[in-house]
Amino acid sequence: MDALMEIQPAHRKETQRVKRRRLKVAKVLHDFINDEVLPGTGISELAFWAEFDVLLHTLAPENRALLAKRDRLQAAIDDWHRKHAYEAFDVGAYKAFLTEIGYLEPEGPDFTIQTGPLDPEMSTVAGPQLVVPLTNARYALNAANARWGSLYDAVYGTDMIPGMVRKAYDPIRGAQVIAFARDFLDRTVPLSSGSHQGAVSFAIKNGTLAVGTTRGRTSELANPAQFAGYRGPAESPTAILLTHHGLHIEICLDRSHPVGGTDPAGICDVIVEAATTSIMDLEDSVSTVDAEDKVGAYRNWLGLMKGTLEAEFEKSGRTTMRRLNPDRAYTAPDGSTLTLPGTALMLVRNVGLLIETDAILLDDGRPAPEGIVDAMITTAIGMHGLESSPSRRARSRTGSIYIVKPKLHGPEEVAFADRVFDSVEDALGLPRNTVKMGLMDEERRTSVNLKASIRAASHRIAFINTGFLDRTGDEIHTAFEAGPMVPKNEMKNTHWIKAYEERNVAIGLACGFQGRAQIGKGMWAKPDKMADLYKEKIGQVRTGANTAWVPSPTAAVLHALHYHEADVSAYQAETRTCPPVDALLEIPLMTGTRPTEWEIQAELENNIQGILGYVVRWIDQGIGCSKVPDINNVGLMEDRATLRISSQHVANWLRHGVCRREQVLATLEEMARIVDEQNAGDRAYSTMADHWDSPAFRAASALIFEAFRQPNGYTELILNRFRREVKASH
Repeated sequence: MDALMEIQPAHRKETQRVKRRRLKVAKVLHDFINDEVLPGTGISELAFWAEFDVLLHTLAPENRALLAKRDRLQAAIDDWHRKHAYEAFDVGAYKAFLTEIGYLEPEGPDFTIQTGPLDPEMSTVAGPQLVVPLTNARYALNAANARWGSLYDAVYGTDMIPGMVRKAYDPIRGAQVIAFARDFLDRTVPLSSGSHQGAVSFAIKNGTLAVGTTRGRTSELANPAQFAGYRGPAESPTAILLTHHGLHIEICLDRSHPVGGTDPAGICDVIVEAATTSIMDLEDSVSTVDAEDKVGAYRNWLGLMKGTLEAEFEKSGRTTMRRLNPDRAYTAPDGSTLTLPGTALMLVRNVGLLIETDAILLDDGRPAPEGIVDAMITTAIGMHGLESSPSRRARSRTGSIYIVKPKLHGPEEVAFADRVFDSVEDALGLPRNTVKMGLMDEERRTSVNLKASIRAASHRIAFINTGFLDRTGDEIHTAFEAGPMVPKNEMKNTHWIKAYEERNVAIGLACGFQGRAQIGKGMWAKPDKMADLYKEKIGQVRTGANTAWVPSPTAAVLHALHYHEADVSAYQAETRTCPPVDALLEIPLMTGTRPTEWEIQAELENNIQGILGYVVRWIDQGIGCSKVPDINNVGLMEDRATLRISSQHVANWLRHGVCRREQVLATLEEMARIVDEQNAGDRAYSTMADHWDSPAFRAASALIFEAFRQPNGYTELILNRFRREVKASH
């Protein structure tokens, strides 16, 4: 009999498991796969579990071997730095050493990626990318629906306009918002004469947009091709659809609306196409430590693919139900129907190679590599998004399933991920390269070997993205023994990080990404500082990247304006020089004058307060990504990548005598009291001060004092350990 039930202990609780071939599967996962995922795919239970068994037992040993190689390389690098501890850093000797041990690999000849057709959001349309934890259904729906957003709301409700936002409508602030939006229209979809500021009417005449102005004149668009469609009667439309740089803008018209009724043209809002793509995250922004956690996240991914996901929540005293937005229909200028996607193109980020999950045990009793489990299950779920029906809109118009692979170390591991997807496609009966891979360029061994890493997946690669946060954490850990690192905020001004960001774009373009695949940039970490985002984040567009990460739908709307203001295709067409790999190898060591004792203490407080503020929610409440107030009470988006930087940085300074163990311990206790005060209004919060044996406080301490022993400086092993302790005690 293929399926046998048995009970096996897991932590302090007992987990029901079902035996399928050589696998022992947590019943909650087993039943989810059989009852919810497989129906509709054409794959039988027997076939699925038989294929999964072979796949896991074939690939798990190779996964472990790759992790062992990471450890060997890191040990060799640590030893090299110890031997040269009292010598001036010689980048040439360091480069030769990295080449000798196989860390730095030959770049190889030029090539062009051969990835099959991608959806336009990944290949030709540039726009923001929203990243959210897949464990939260409401956030996932918000991210999917962030394809379209109100410019009026984004400007009115943030610091884009100075002054306090009040509950009652402020007509003075509203007028500033309207002026901002009209100015945006003038810059992106200008009229042939006059200004949108003076528009008083809109009509469609012979397939052309006619805009009446205050002077009694009628104007067309300066570029009539920018008129894409409309809703309502041609003589009095309710919406005007415009296009610029591949993105759409909708002018909403309603004279019965409180805002539209006071507007000379009846404009009640301007809607912009914003988050063209969204990453549903199973990795750094989630806390999933057991089968129940994973199934909850997988179920949300399934709901997104089927179009059935719902989330009910309280807002302004009313119960609201959130669902996926429908597609948007317009009348095209020629009278035909134009339909545009109502939701972002969705990607799912799997975990990397490091973590194992006891949701599935192999025949030797060891937990299965979680990255391989993710690959099989998220792809099987993704099959539900490949076909369209009245109740389930196609998620990809090219028959693709987009999976982001994080924390891969170099070409060998990218090639392994490619083979994993080969095996998954074969197991599920999918055509080769149905799965399109997004490669996070966030580990040092990948960034110094980026061209060869892209080549290793050249038939399925869909994007490369600079994860500068994890990349900084890995920079610190890789060169941990070289000496004390510069203060954390100075890291962004070092030579290596500038070279890293420039090389990513240059190598991507050299490998043929323009018009074929996506080049991305990292997250804006200050969700309340939208005026700063609007001022600064356009710089990422001007590098030639055709997407960058944002933390919220509002941020997506404001960042979308940058893709109108800067033509990514023009920047990508510019001649550029790729910085040499030597620039990446310049270690950001502290040189010159040592920080003062006050500066050292301030750096410790900043790092440790952030560590505690994030970890306490992760351990006690299972919140993997949250807005954490920093030492100055500025809200920062924190996830495991930022935690990796902070914990490694403190540990590095400890290792090299910049600070003392007693000083770190005292700072941990002092910052715990501050974090307790910052969370005083959270009923679910458990204080740490004077509860120094609490799992959260012990986890934060372990992240610092055990940092050097953590594989590549990752935080997952410690976080998972203490989160499991909390869950087992409930």
